Amino acid sequence: VQLQASGGGLVQAGDSLRLSCAASGRTFSMGWFRQAPGKEREFVARIRWNGGNTYYIDSVKGRFTISRDNAKNTVYLQMNSLKPEDTAVYYCVAAKEYKLVEFTSAEFYDYWGQGTQVTVSS
Repeated sequence: VQLQASGGGLVQAGDSLRLSCAASGRTFSMGWFRQAPGKEREFVARIRWNGGNTYYIDSVKGRFTISRDNAKNTVYLQMNSLKPEDTAVYYCVAAKEYKLVEFTSAEFYDYWGQGTQVTVSS
């Protein structure tokens, strides 16, 4: 499975962006990680195949919404009220099956997209 992410850009604080990630095949769980300059990569959000189970890190709760369109094998990350601290490269990820590891860890995911830059200016 290949993942193609898009939608990043340069915006001002308070603005919105929507990231998209198209998968070339079916997946079990999809999500997003991000990595800011000089910082560790961190989990952001994930959604299971049925769309009914989502999870977010605390810092984006209430501002970001993850959704998916299974007919298109595409996951979206709607990012509202963006803050400068959201600046990072965002990576789309996908797992082909359930694993006995935390879904917030990179090890849960089998496929990674190329990353898309999100820059939020103050």
